[in-house]
Amino acid sequence: MGGRHRGAREERGTVTAELAVALPSLALLLATALAAITAAAVQLECVDAARAGARALARGDDTASVRSRTASIAPAGAAIDIGAATGLARVRVSAPVSLGPLIGSPLRVSGRASVPMEPSVKR
Repeated sequence: MGGRHRGAREERGTVTAELAVALPSLALLLATALAAITAAAVQLECVDAARAGARALARGDDTASVRSRTASIAPAGAAIDIGAATGLARVRVSAPVSLGPLIGSPLRVSGRASVPMEPSVKR
């Protein structure tokens, strides 16, 4: 009867050791998934801001108001490039995404939009 209990104790020790090895891997996998979701969300914010800015520029809004409108939608710390050429209003928004305390430099994501200028707008 004593042999049966010893086997159960050894089995419990094995399960504990396997769990100790698996938990850090699971934590790394979770952190990677959260970083990817965060980067995707910030990239979508950049695209939304670029679209709104390009539409405003195509309507004929002045550059300062386009920049203000774009910045109000863009993620914090975003860089905004505005331009109009060949009949298109173009806006590019890029923003840093921190991937956590273990990664030194942030990843930059961006969104771009081009919209045809309204016929009444001259640029």
